[in-house]
Amino acid sequence: MLNIDSLTVACGNRIVLEDLTMTIPPGEILAVVGPNGVGKSTLVRALSGVQPSLRGQVILDGRDLTRLSPMQRARLMAVVPQARELPGAYTVYQTVMLGRTPYLGWLGNAGRSDHTAVHQAMEQTHTLDLAERCVGELSGGEQQRVLLARALAQDALVLLLDEPTTHLDLQHQSNLLNLVRKLAQEKNLTVLMVLHDLNLASLYADQVALMVAGRIHAIGQPSEVLTSENLTSVYHVPVIVIPHPEYGKPLILPDGLVGAASKKLQAGIVPKVDV
Repeated sequence: MLNIDSLTVACGNRIVLEDLTMTIPPGEILAVVGPNGVGKSTLVRALSGVQPSLRGQVILDGRDLTRLSPMQRARLMAVVPQARELPGAYTVYQTVMLGRTPYLGWLGNAGRSDHTAVHQAMEQTHTLDLAERCVGELSGGEQQRVLLARALAQDALVLLLDEPTTHLDLQHQSNLLNLVRKLAQEKNLTVLMVLHDLNLASLYADQVALMVAGRIHAIGQPSEVLTSENLTSVYHVPVIVIPHPEYGKPLILPDGLVGAASKKLQAGIVPKVDV
C-alpha cells in the first residue's frame, strides 16, 4: 500500500505541489490527469526522489521513502520516464540490465539472479526477440516496452509511469496499457501513471486523480472524477461525459462534437479498445 500524505514540493520560492494526499493499493492503477503545468511530472520526480520534498511523507508498507537513500528507494520504486533517455548504442539486453543497478554492488557484476530478473522482465514485455538489437534502431513502441522492461527488472513494489503513451499510435497505446494493467494484477504492483488522454485514464485506471495548480481537485473512481462539471472547471472548455456503450466507463467528448458523436453512438459506431 502506497500512502502519500501532505506531500509538498517547492521550486525555489514557488510551491509546485501542495498537500497532496492519496492512497494506492497494490494491484491497482492510479492515473494522474490535469492540464499542462499543474505538477504531474513533478509528482513523479518527487516520489522517485529526483526532486526533494519540502514536507510530507511517502509511506510504503510502513517505510517512509523520503528518508531512504536513492539506492534503497530504487529497490522499492521503479520509473518509466517521459523522455526516452535510452543509450542508443546499448543493446536491449544491456539496457534492461541497467534496471538491476540497485542490486549489483560496487563492482557492478551481474549474477545469476540478475540475469534471471532481466530475462523475466523481457519475457513479460515481449522484448526477448529484441535482446541483441541496439536501442537506437527501435521504434517508439519498442523503446517504450524496453523502458518498461528496465523498470520491471528492478523488481520494485511501485511502478511510476510519466506519460508512457506519448508519441505512440493507438495500437501501441492499447498494447502498452493492457500490459501495464496485466502486470499490476499479476505481480500485485502499485502503479501511478501520468496521462494526458482522459479517455485512456477512464478505461485503464482504477482511480483517477485530477490535478489543478499543484493540488488534487478530485480523486476517486473514474466515474466520480471524470464528470463534465469537474473537467469543464479544470480545463476551461465545455465537455460532455457519457457512458461508453461498450464498457460503461466515462467517455469524454468536446461539447461541439456531441451532436455528431451521439448519432454515431446511436448507430453503434464507436472506437473499440481491447480492455
